[in-house]
Amino acid sequence: MAWFKRKDSNIQTDKKKDMPEGIWVKVPETGETIHRRELEENHWVDPLSGYHFRVGSEEYFSILFDGNKFTEIADDIMPTDPLDFEDRKKYKDRIKQTQKKSGLSDACRVGVGKLDKHNVVIACMDFSFIGGSMGSVVGERLCRAIDHAREKKYPLIIISQSGGARMMESVYSLMQLPKTSAKLALLEREKVPYISVMTNPTTGGVTASYAMLGDFNIAEPGALIGFAGPRVIRQTIGRDLPEGFQTSEYLLEHGFLDFIVARPKLKKKLSKLLRILRN
Repeated sequence: MAWFKRKDSNIQTDKKKDMPEGIWVKVPETGETIHRRELEENHWVDPLSGYHFRVGSEEYFSILFDGNKFTEIADDIMPTDPLDFEDRKKYKDRIKQTQKKSGLSDACRVGVGKLDKHNVVIACMDFSFIGGSMGSVVGERLCRAIDHAREKKYPLIIISQSGGARMMESVYSLMQLPKTSAKLALLEREKVPYISVMTNPTTGGVTASYAMLGDFNIAEPGALIGFAGPRVIRQTIGRDLPEGFQTSEYLLEHGFLDFIVARPKLKKKLSKLLRILRN
């Protein structure tokens, strides 16, 4: 997870896009200001520049579920500290502090409801919880989401937003890569559709597992998507990287994505894909 600034001008970095405070909001890409209400009405996308501010599960559920009505599942699964991990602070203390600050129990929520009258299961990650890192709770909640979709024959949508594996859980975190991938293989066997939506950023083990396994792989504009970060890759190969490397636009051009969809158009696009997959 890139919790530091990168100075290399030709390297795409994860620009912070969290929802800002205040009535008037400055758009980082243009320097212009926009009224907060206008941003909210446009799903936190600047209407002029198309700049996507980072939002979490609360906003995505509100955008996608009809009338913002859904039933949350797997929310009783809570994080623990199996390794008694400690770096600058104890992991168990970090969890408590993040839960209090974010209002979330972990970095993934699962909702079941209707999207444009289609029954769906939506699992959405939250970057505000330890960088959206994938630990054992995230993996288990995703597996519960997949199992529910498989049982009910409801299409599955996973919205990824993550810096990768959660280092505080070590191998417990890494186990979630094959675990979620194996569950998706069972979902495919039952011919239940799975749509992957990648937002900024989608990196590390998340990209190496479920994020790239959709029947359709979709991304928001300008999202950073990749396994290792651009800085690590550049240091490894010892050469400059292509312009815009690992952006969603670059991945679409090179065949790794099916569509790039702006957030205000996401529900309509998903509804269309669900109709296609149902027929």
